[in-house]
Amino acid sequence: MPQTPPAKASQSRAGVYLPPIRPILLDQPMHWLVLGFKDMARAPLLSLLHGVVLAVIGGLMALLAHDQFWLLVGYLSAFMVVAPVLATSLYAMSRAMERGQVVNFELLVQTWTHWQLRLRYQPDSYWCLIRFGLLLGLAALGWVLTSSALITLLAPVPIHTPVDFIKHVVLAKDSHLLELWVGLGGMLAVPVFASTVVSMPLLLDRRVTVLQAVLTSWKSVMTHPFQMTFWAFLIIGFSLLGIFSLLLGLILIIPMLGHGSWHAYRDLVDVSHLEERITAQGEA
Repeated sequence: MPQTPPAKASQSRAGVYLPPIRPILLDQPMHWLVLGFKDMARAPLLSLLHGVVLAVIGGLMALLAHDQFWLLVGYLSAFMVVAPVLATSLYAMSRAMERGQVVNFELLVQTWTHWQLRLRYQPDSYWCLIRFGLLLGLAALGWVLTSSALITLLAPVPIHTPVDFIKHVVLAKDSHLLELWVGLGGMLAVPVFASTVVSMPLLLDRRVTVLQAVLTSWKSVMTHPFQMTFWAFLIIGFSLLGIFSLLLGLILIIPMLGHGSWHAYRDLVDVSHLEERITAQGEA
């Protein structure tokens, strides 16, 4: 990507410092996928381990839900919404590769345990990542409750199983319930995506608060709406491909998207004026 001067930093109405958002090309999201695949190829075993773990978790969720439609929707929603948090160690791997550091299993362990030792740095410790993950979990719960209320009120019969949903919602004639349900999901998904697209890598990489990270994420989406919409469709498309391949596709797709999200953050956000977070290796 050609080098261009970064945009000026700004402050939100709440007086929070927001780093500048760099200009990017219209097709830059495709470049992020390519870079994500390259990072996965540089550390294939550890990268694919993330995909295997998440595919197994998804499989267990499906088994537990069995034929309970709303439980299945809840598990799927939680899985999709909290995925940016679960990919934290993939961001750490890409950051280490970028810095020429060693990428090994110890890095993954340190990434997921380091925050427990640094609670005295609140709100700048890794604990902010956990808090943000809990907020995303609440967002997933809100979607399940809202969508279940919509279907319960408007469906001609009670919906209990996936077969009920397909028969009475998806295949129902002269009914716009499916369109309403999908539209509602889109309305709720947009703010979640805008709040998370660069938040987790930023929280991992720099000493910022959750509010700064979320507002910076929104700023990146508002600055580049077409590119970020394209990136959102790529994430949704590949995620659905992984899910409908009996979760096997997630083994490759999760690490590719996780590494790619790190490169999206690095291309979008100019963090040169933000204090670097102490890394898992103990660097300043």
